[in-house]
Parts: sequence; structure tokens; C-alpha cells
Amino acid sequence: VHQGLSVQGRVGQRNLAEVGLRYAKAFKDKNDKDIFAFKINGSFMRADDWNANNVDPTEQSLVGTSNPGGYDKVNTYGDENLTSGINSAASNYDKRIFPGLGIWHRDGYQEKDIVDYNTYNLKLAAALHFKVLKGAELIAGSNFGTGTTVYQGDNRYSLKDILFLQNKLELKKENKWFARTYFTQEDAGKSYDAVFTAFLIQDAAKSTNEWSNDYRNYWSNNIRAKAEALPGYPAFNLPWADDYITYDSVMAANQDSLQVWHQQARDFANTGNIIDRTLDRFEPGTAAFDSIKADITSRTAYTQKGTRFFDKSKLWHAQGEYKFTPSFMDITIGGNVRVYLPNSAGTIFSDTSGVRIVNKEAGAYVGGEKKLFDDRLKLNATVRVDKNQNFKFLVSPALSAVYAVKADHILRLALNSAIRNPTLSEQYLYYNVGRAILVGNVEGRQNLVTLESLNHFFDSQERDTLVYFDVPAIRPEKVKSAEIGYRGTIGQHFFIDASYYFSLYKDFLGYKIGADITVDTIINLANVNQIYRVAANSDNIVTTQGFSIGANYYFKKYYMLNGNYSWNVLNKLAVDDPIIPAFNTPEHKFNFGFGGRNIPVKLGQKTIRDLGFNFNFKYVQGFEFQGSPQFTGFVPTYWLLDGQVNKRVQKIHTTFKLGASNILNRQSLQVYGGPYVGRLAYLSVLVELDKL
Repeated sequence: VHQGLSVQGRVGQRNLAEVGLRYAKAFKDKNDKDIFAFKINGSFMRADDWNANNVDPTEQSLVGTSNPGGYDKVNTYGDENLTSGINSAASNYDKRIFPGLGIWHRDGYQEKDIVDYNTYNLKLAAALHFKVLKGAELIAGSNFGTGTTVYQGDNRYSLKDILFLQNKLELKKENKWFARTYFTQEDAGKSYDAVFTAFLIQDAAKSTNEWSNDYRNYWSNNIRAKAEALPGYPAFNLPWADDYITYDSVMAANQDSLQVWHQQARDFANTGNIIDRTLDRFEPGTAAFDSIKADITSRTAYTQKGTRFFDKSKLWHAQGEYKFTPSFMDITIGGNVRVYLPNSAGTIFSDTSGVRIVNKEAGAYVGGEKKLFDDRLKLNATVRVDKNQNFKFLVSPALSAVYAVKADHILRLALNSAIRNPTLSEQYLYYNVGRAILVGNVEGRQNLVTLESLNHFFDSQERDTLVYFDVPAIRPEKVKSAEIGYRGTIGQHFFIDASYYFSLYKDFLGYKIGADITVDTIINLANVNQIYRVAANSDNIVTTQGFSIGANYYFKKYYMLNGNYSWNVLNKLAVDDPIIPAFNTPEHKFNFGFGGRNIPVKLGQKTIRDLGFNFNFKYVQGFEFQGSPQFTGFVPTYWLLDGQVNKRVQKIHTTFKLGASNILNRQSLQVYGGPYVGRLAYLSVLVELDKL
């Protein structure tokens, strides 16, 4: 349908440079019928990414920005206070032994010192199309991609030279049947975990325990006497209650001195270790830092104690469908088979020590569609059966009705059910993000302790208050949903589509966080072996509901106004449900746009034709983003204005476009832990040649 050559170039702020091309050509046989066609696509883009440099305290930080001993920053890694008791002298007893010390944090490293913000992306694709049999088409296609960027998932990752390859084969007859299969392969290249890299660089100079001991000992030997000599320092005579109040006020009045003393303790702790005081902290920008970073990021996480990913995973998928059209109704049958072949050598999944993970699943469905009342009412019923090798057979039926009140006023009602099998990560993940190990849960996990009760134990030493819990093996998520909607045209120029849904989830998938601990009952001391974030199901019913509406208004032949609004909420019906749902969806968001195309503008005796423009205003309400323990926090409300103007020059088959995203350069945080994103202005040129 669209033959010829298209070439597009784009340049913009942040050293943006992009070029893309598409070429397609069809061939006919001697009877002038299409018999063969091919298409190739390619694009290359490079730019300087925005830096993630948020220095606000994380939600897990026990102290704020004014704490003399530092705090846990969002985009500084290694400054976390990972184990209660090691970097804390904040109890009443500690106040007497280490006056003024309080809570202290390591320096850590900023993300900009760990990752490469020079982003590039290369994509190539090709497809061959053959007309075969009677009205059927055979398609053989291949897609390739590679690039370098910073990516946020459970942690912040530096993806370097990552590769993707997908090959597809499909045979189809439009609106009748199809059979397709594809095979996807990936290679992580030189990618590594940015957060964990900072941890290991820091630990290469000195372990956190040793660093904290040096800090504490320096304070005890050099600062304690100075703190006790501060004006008004209490005598700490029994029963001490009033003395602690006085102590807090004295420390609050001497923050400048505490800042100086903490810096002295930090400088001492950052210099070498007990045996070799020449092994200092690795400072960014030095040859020593670059060398240790290169070494750590070149070694894989599991077998070589580094942070580099090994990922040569594969996925094979096949699916087919056939439509029968007897006189009484339309019937559709179909099915799919999928085989996951993860291969991470223990750097992502639990495929360690020679363990090979293979995960298979399959599904089949049958549906019928019946039209009634002169085709004004369309009824549809479908039932689907799915099976994953680790879970039972699951059946999910669905019903829908679509009724045309008039040709341009459509009502719809749907009653659906569906299942979601746990992902590979939810089944097999085993990944250390520094604060915790993120684990899949295909077998269940026992005897974890809630973090709230563990922190209470550290403060009170009341062992009986520790709360233990088990996490059963993960189960598929099941949902039942009802939706009503309307789509219509009012007059000749106004189009509207609106819908409301309510969904009820059983076994809602999320995760739970707990600690594996060992308690010494003789001295009443708990040792934290490891913090785990475990994939889990909610024990309670979870509901979501939402409403959306969109409208377009066309006027004066060339112009359009459009807007849309959505409301989405998740309701945890049990307030004490420990599941962390990671819904990560704003409750309210809307867009409003104004655009035009092919506009003629008369300037005196001359008319300039084929002008266009589009401006869009976006509003997103703030929401709680739940990711890994490091990246869980609130994303503030933000709004943006995007816009572009364009001119088509027919004689040279070229479109020029000048535009910008976030025109007003409002710095917006769109994911917690990610960068604040500003304006990106650009100029693009698109050349389209139909006949080549």
C-alpha cells in the first residue's frame, strides 16, 4: 500500500541526532497481480540522557538532610544504613556512651559517577511478503536492536551494548485464519547494576562494618570529651529522664560543632583500614576509581562477585486462529504455545550451579459471535483455558454485548474474567539489589520476620514481639471485571468515547518484604542474615475501578480539539494486608490538545498551503511509586505542554517540523528514582518518495 523511500532526520537539544529510513516495494506477475513485496526499516538515535541526581532522603532514611552524620539520598548509592544497629547510636544508652554520634551514613557514590548517560539506539528490520495459495500471504520477518541507555526496573541499570533479535514466520488469510511463530533472543552485552556497583566499589576500599567501627572509635577517642564539654550538657544522674530531654536540646543548639566533628570522623573512616591506612576511599574522577569500576562491572554477579549481567535468554512462541462463518453465527477457535528459556548464569534468575530453567505454557480458546435485530445487537461469548507447567489448568470465560441505538450511537457491556500467570521474575528471580535480595517464589518461603517488629526489637530488646510469617508459593492472579461504555457521534463534528470498569482480583500479585534472622537467646541479640523481597499473592480480595472519557471536535475543515481524562484507583479491602501491590498508577490524569493540518494561510496575494500544528497539555496527579526498597517513594504532581508546527512542501515531497516536548521546561519526575526531565526541542525533516 505504501511503497517507496522515506528518510527522516532529526536534531535537537541534549545533542539529539536521529536518522531513519524505510523502503518498500511490491512486484506483480504477468497478470498484473501482486505476488511479492519486501520492506526494510532502519533507525539510529543518540542523545545525552537526563541525569538522575535526586538528593532528597529516601522513604527508608531514618534521618533528614540536617542530620550531621548524613542521610540516605535517592540517587546516591552506598549511603544506605542497611543494618539496624551498625550505623546507629541513637538509643538512650548510646547517647551516654557516644554523645552526639546519633546516626551516620557512608558517602556512597552519585549515579552520574557510575553510569553512562550517552544513549544510543540502533534498530534494523526487514520483511518478505509472498502471495501464496488463494488469497493467503506468507511473511518472513526479522528485527534487530542494540543500544546503550540507563534503565529502571527493580534497580537502576546501565544497559551497554544490549542486543535483541527476533525472527518471525507467519501465514495468514485476512479475516479468516493465521498461523505465526516467532523466536526472540537477547544478550545483555556489557550491562551492569548501577546501585550494586556503587556498593562494591565502596566495599573494595573498606567494608561497611569496618568503616562504621572506625567512625565510632574515632568519635569515642576524639569527640566524646568535646561533646560532654558542651555548655549545659547533663550529668546523667538517675533516673535520667530529664537528662535526656536536656541532652537533646544541647545537641540541637550545637549543630555547627556536630557537623565539624562528624566530618572529622568521616575523613578518618574514609582513609584506609586498620592494617593499611593508605587504601583510601576511591574518589570519582581518579584513575583508581575508574580502574576498580571497570573491574567490578566486567565481572558477573554470581560467579565472579561483580555486577555485570549475563543474559542470553530465549523465547519461542507459536499461535494460530481460524474463523468459521456458518449462517447462524461466527465461530473463532485459536491457541498458543510459549516456551521461556532464561539463561542468566545466576546473575538474574536462580539458574545457578548448573541449574537450567525451562518454563512452558499453553492456552486455547473458542468464541462465538451472534448478530441480532438487523445486526444492531452483537453478542459475543468466549471461553479460554490456560496451563503453565507450574500451575493448574485455569478457565476464563467472557461475555460482551454491543448495541447500536443508532448507527452513530453505540452502547457496550462486557463481563470478563482472565488469569495472569506469574512472570519469570515472579517465579525464578534471585537478584541482589543491595538493600535486599529480590526472589521469585515458585516454592514458598518460611520463617521471615516483619521489618516493623525487627526494628521494634532493636529498640526495645523485647524478643517476644518479633512477628514471623511464611510466604506460600505464588499462584496465578485471577480477575473478574465488568465494563460499560458508550461511543458516538454528535452532529457531524463531535466524537466521544467513554467507559467505566470495576475489577475484582483474587490472588493479586505483588510482593512482601521480610528478614531472615538468627537470634542469640543468651545475650538477646538478633543478627540479620538477609532482607528478602518475595513475590507473593494477596490473601484478600483486591478491587480496582476506573473511568475514562475521550472526545474529538473537528471544525473549520482544518482544525481539531481533543481531550481525554482517566480515573483509576486500587482498593485494598483489608487495611492490614501486607501485600505491596506496585500499582504505580496516578488516580487522575488528563490531556487537552489543539491541532490542525493542511491549513492554507493567505498572506496578501500569496497563499501558503499545507501548514500544520499540534499542541498538547498533559496533567498527571502525584502517586506513590512502589519499586525496589531503594526506589519506593512519591512522584509529585506534574503537568507538561508539548507542541510542534510543520510545513509540507509538495514539490520536493518533504515535511519540515519544529517542535518540543515539555516546552516550558518544567522539571518533572515521572518515576521515583529516575531523572527530572526537562525540555527537548527538535527540528525534523521527512522526505517521502513514492516511486523508486
